[in-house]
Amino acid sequence: MSAAALQHESLTRSVEDYLKAIYRLSPEGRPASTSDIAHLLELSPASVSGMVKRLSEQGLLEHAPYKGVQLTSEGRRAALRMVRRHRLIEAYLVAFLGYSWDTVHDEAERLEHAVSDTLVERMAAVLGNPTSDPHGDPIPAPDGSIDEPASVPLAEVAPGRTVELRRVDESQPDRLRYIASIGLIPGAVVSVVERQPFRGPITIRSGGRTHVIGHELAQVLFCTPEGQR
Repeated sequence: MSAAALQHESLTRSVEDYLKAIYRLSPEGRPASTSDIAHLLELSPASVSGMVKRLSEQGLLEHAPYKGVQLTSEGRRAALRMVRRHRLIEAYLVAFLGYSWDTVHDEAERLEHAVSDTLVERMAAVLGNPTSDPHGDPIPAPDGSIDEPASVPLAEVAPGRTVELRRVDESQPDRLRYIASIGLIPGAVVSVVERQPFRGPITIRSGGRTHVIGHELAQVLFCTPEGQR
């Protein structure tokens, strides 16, 4: 597929959603399984297999049987373009239209397929060209580059360590509301007090308060050592 063919107008919403989903499921370029893609997009495995074959033929994916799916360089550029649109729209909705961070994801999912590149870049300019969205996820640059600082889930931080919350990998509104209610937003400084074995609860301290959170929730809170940028 030529570079011109990768313009936003030439990709269907379905293709854009697939590419974005595979990007999300492929940290550090690791292959994504077709079953994980089906689960994330809430589609049947048969539908995913058909689309993967089609996108592979278009040069957007590489798929080896039993080894998963990876984005090609062209597929990655197209995916990052959609990621940029989505995260800038989220940032704009929160900054200027009064949305809360727990309501912007679904709205951005709809708008990212409809707005023009010109509008997206004007949003970026008005926002001051932010480097992260309301959930702390990095926003790709217009050239497709992205700065993704290494981070680890709070669930893996040893007791006695103090870290800074960098991003929240969650889109469910009720969970985001709860996370915000206990002050666990990007930039929060968190000390791990105790971590129970066998994926048990974790006791943390942040903002002068102590909380006990589940292992599953701690898995979506990504952190770096305090003061690291």
